[in-house]
Amino acid sequence: MTDAAARPSTAAKPPRPPQWKTRPFWLRQLRQWHWISAAISLIGLILFSFTGITLNRAALIGSDPVTTEQTAALSEPARVALARMGQETTDPVPAPVAAWAASELKVQIAGKPTETTANEVYVALPRPGGDGALTIDRISGEAIAETTSNGWVAYLNDLHKGRNTGAAWAWFIDVFAVICIISALTGLALLYLLATGRRWTWPLVGLGLLIPVVIAVVFIH
Repeated sequence: MTDAAARPSTAAKPPRPPQWKTRPFWLRQLRQWHWISAAISLIGLILFSFTGITLNRAALIGSDPVTTEQTAALSEPARVALARMGQETTDPVPAPVAAWAASELKVQIAGKPTETTANEVYVALPRPGGDGALTIDRISGEAIAETTSNGWVAYLNDLHKGRNTGAAWAWFIDVFAVICIISALTGLALLYLLATGRRWTWPLVGLGLLIPVVIAVVFIH
């Protein structure tokens, strides 16, 4: 045996791929993103799933609207400020009137559009799960605040739809939707990496797509 044959081969081995290209790396990353996004969206998913049922079956869920009414007389500074307001306008009420309403009737009307005529000022105050309004008689100075509540189910349903919830809740829904998409896509990627040996993985994924498509095509007209 020659010395060359006795010595181990010193031929260069092919370089290993960088760590970021390996399967374990992607498994770690996807699991990290998946569990974090799932944890953040968990309670929201339960809420939106529950209200999806209550919205879909709204006719079976009765509600008993409850209306409360408050009356009060405008203060003199508020009446003076209101008298200077245009007779046909949608402008918000003057600041003294808004401050008086917040103090006396606990309603926030600052900056809200009005339906103003020579006789009265009407401010719509819609809210999740109910409705509301403030009416001010410009002649007598009497103000009537009405609030209607349709119950907690209606409140949650309106949260689901983003109805009369304001900008903060609208942004929450947008961010929550993005987090749900991240959770779903990372879950799909994990299925792809871990599907070996689990022959029912992709048939079940396909079934999740097929069922709504069939229902939409066959039963929705």
